[in-house]
Amino acid sequence: MPLEGKKIVLGITGSIAAYKAADLVRRLVKGGADVQPVMTAAAARFIPPLTVATLAGREVLGPLFPDAGAAQTAWTKHVELGLWADGVVVAPATAQTLAKLAGGFCDSMLTAVVLSARCPVLVAPAMDHDMWGHPATRRNVATLQADGVTVVHPAHGELASGLVGDGRLPEPEDLARRIGEWLAAPPGRGGEGSGMGRDEEGWAEGPKPGGSAHPSILHPPSLSGVRVLVTAGPTREAIDPVRFLSNSSTGTMGFAVAEAAARRGARVTLVAGPVTLATPPGVERVDVETADEMLAAALAVEADLVVAAAAVSDYAPAEPSDQKLKKGEGDLVLRLRRTPDVLAALGERRRDGQTLVGFALETHDGDAHARAKLERKRLDWIALNVQGEPGAGFGTGTNRLTLLGRGGQRVEIATAPKAEIAAALLDVVTAAPHDAAPPA
Repeated sequence: MPLEGKKIVLGITGSIAAYKAADLVRRLVKGGADVQPVMTAAAARFIPPLTVATLAGREVLGPLFPDAGAAQTAWTKHVELGLWADGVVVAPATAQTLAKLAGGFCDSMLTAVVLSARCPVLVAPAMDHDMWGHPATRRNVATLQADGVTVVHPAHGELASGLVGDGRLPEPEDLARRIGEWLAAPPGRGGEGSGMGRDEEGWAEGPKPGGSAHPSILHPPSLSGVRVLVTAGPTREAIDPVRFLSNSSTGTMGFAVAEAAARRGARVTLVAGPVTLATPPGVERVDVETADEMLAAALAVEADLVVAAAAVSDYAPAEPSDQKLKKGEGDLVLRLRRTPDVLAALGERRRDGQTLVGFALETHDGDAHARAKLERKRLDWIALNVQGEPGAGFGTGTNRLTLLGRGGQRVEIATAPKAEIAAALLDVVTAAPHDAAPPA
């Protein structure tokens, strides 16, 4: 429970996305956090402070200088909060707020708290697509990151203006989880975990290397406009109406890749076999059951990047029964047919400029089998994992990958939660140049 016992100052600013702050407060409190809300005057135009105060169980702070009837020392509250908090979160953070924080302005309780904070600071921007992409906003974001502030990349989708693009505040469930991951990073471990630290003399210092979370999880490089196809989970091949052939894949790795790509602004289609996982935010999902259905669904998607993480059944009963097979005295003999090779079919139909990534789960001679599959199926990359290795393979919350490229590249991704593995995989396959043309 990474949020348990954490003291969080939650800053809410004047964005239409402020309505999501109520759900975010509820989730943080439910996770065990003690939340002190601070709202700007503009935020109060979008969501009533009474709503936020009721959910947080704390009075909402707003003006830097309180009413005349308040205690004379109330204006020093920002100093107290800067010392009290384990983390300061600004969500949503408008373009105006980013500019003020980057410039060191101190004209509200929120900006004063950020300037006073001796703890990590995280901002989750929310604004229109063109505002997010404006050079001034990008400069402000770069300044904040250089100061050690963690920046959560906005989600891609429909915006209040009616446009579609980057700029949405992530959904509260996703944002609360990411805040928990951020606060759980070991103190002083830098990167995404440290936020703004203080040196021995008390001056602000930037992030240190060696953070526990992968950098792409919180402020990833953009894949805005990139079309991504991900296949995930097992397939089921019917023996009769109640029995089937399948495997132990849970789909977790593929769903993590789809979520990571959507977080970077990609237009993601997830073709999923029968799993119990929830659809990641911003992802279009197509549910299938058999290998034939997965092939048809995958071939129907126009994609710039394909990550084929599904564990497709290699064989299916040649003559499935339309009635339940009854137990007999002797053994049951099944005749199996070969299912279509989804990854090979995608490789045969690949177009210029498309990147194709496959997965290979092996139990022995992993490198040799994966390299052969890479060449045979005309892939750019293949992600090798070994079933039975600690923390890797089916049914685990973590994974370990060896990425093999068609140009001879070899990239080791150490054991980590699958969300971090997915971020690292996307970093490699979207940034590295192709050193050789795919085989004819």
